[in-house]
Amino acid sequence: MRKLLPIGIIIALVVIIGFWVIGIKNSALRYSQATEKEWGNVNTAYQRRNDLIGNLVNTVKGAADFEKGTLTAVIEARAKATSINVDPKNISPEQLAQFNQAQSGVSSALSRLLVTVEQYPTLKANENFLKLQDELASTENQILTARTRFNESVQAYNGYILAIPNSWFLGSYKEKGYFQAVAGAEKPVEVKF
Repeated sequence: MRKLLPIGIIIALVVIIGFWVIGIKNSALRYSQATEKEWGNVNTAYQRRNDLIGNLVNTVKGAADFEKGTLTAVIEARAKATSINVDPKNISPEQLAQFNQAQSGVSSALSRLLVTVEQYPTLKANENFLKLQDELASTENQILTARTRFNESVQAYNGYILAIPNSWFLGSYKEKGYFQAVAGAEKPVEVKF
């Protein structure tokens, strides 16, 4: 009986450690899934913006002598932004920077479009255009919220997988990147009337 006691203790310790490691891996999986879900929400918000841009461009095209170059820039920026795909399982800072740069190109082109629209009073009074402009503003807020929630989920995920002792057992889980502000975002916007 005394000979079996050490073996029983060793088996119990192995079982306890095994369940502990399984718990660590399952928690990492939950954090990873939460990050992927939030990435899906970010993509949904950007897809909504891209869909609205198509409607906005078609509405603006109706203005007789509207500047074609501005419309072309918006269309090209939208096409470039939709061509970049990021794998949510392996989101690296480099991939996010590339994605963010393409999306900022859309924002920039869209801003130029909306500034140019100011020169066309009939277009500014167009009810469809005003609705689309409001929807676009709402969508930009949704994008901000989705990006913030994504960064929060990445923080939780990275904190979990990088913490010791979790990092000892989670070598296959890689750190994920955060959304960063677009270069030059720290400078104040100059408004001229």
